[in-house]
Amino acid sequence: MAGSALVRKPTGTRVAALCALLGALLAGGCGVSEGLLDDLAAAGASPSRSVESAQVEDATDPAHRSAGTRPRSVRTARRQLEELEIGVRRPAGLPSYSRDAYGSSWSDVDGNGCNQRDDVLLRDAVPGSVRVEPQGACDHDVLAGTWRDPYTGTTLSFDDLKDLSQAQAIQIDHIVPLAEAWLSGAAGWPDERRRQYANDLGNLLAVDGPTNAGKGADDPAAWRPRKAFQCAYAVRWIGTKHRWGLAADPSEIAALRELLATCPTRDAG
Repeated sequence: MAGSALVRKPTGTRVAALCALLGALLAGGCGVSEGLLDDLAAAGASPSRSVESAQVEDATDPAHRSAGTRPRSVRTARRQLEELEIGVRRPAGLPSYSRDAYGSSWSDVDGNGCNQRDDVLLRDAVPGSVRVEPQGACDHDVLAGTWRDPYTGTTLSFDDLKDLSQAQAIQIDHIVPLAEAWLSGAAGWPDERRRQYANDLGNLLAVDGPTNAGKGADDPAAWRPRKAFQCAYAVRWIGTKHRWGLAADPSEIAALRELLATCPTRDAG
């Protein structure tokens, strides 16, 4: 397989598509390196990968350079938080949550020929680290690369994502989990809207597998990432709930206010 693999940089229409995607997600244009560093992520324990702890000072931490910590984004998040509908944690009479209600995993909802998992892996990888190969009608099939988990700050490298243990060790997390969205309003959505939500790139990050399992369906009142990513995490959580019209319960809102208090206080340029 290694002989058939190739390192490919997005070109032509692929660059245009990525620029449009990154511009929409980051509201900051198409700065490729910044965009790719925005939500850097990665994986859990696996004997066949190299793992090193990221010893990164705050000034160079990707979490501090992400759109989530830009003052303009923080101000928007504060406003959006106040606009969220206040709900109860577990509405009475709600049907039981089922993952199947959101459709099959990783659909190609943006029509670029690649499923959302591969799109997120390519977007969130450390620039220049990804090895891909063409896969049928898809532009790319991510085979290997390096990611930095935004939740823990750990840097991880994988050499064969077709290996099941490695594929399971790097997971694509829904920042606002599907089960949380179900409780917050998605239970009443039509099937197609739920499918679109499950594949919303703005709500997806490539992260450490065990950390993602520990997060589960918790909201910020029950689970938080490392301090350096808490501002960006809150901005993304609030933005997702606001974008999709999801409610938030009082303990969740209080926790989000605490997380926003960790954001930089400098004025926007």
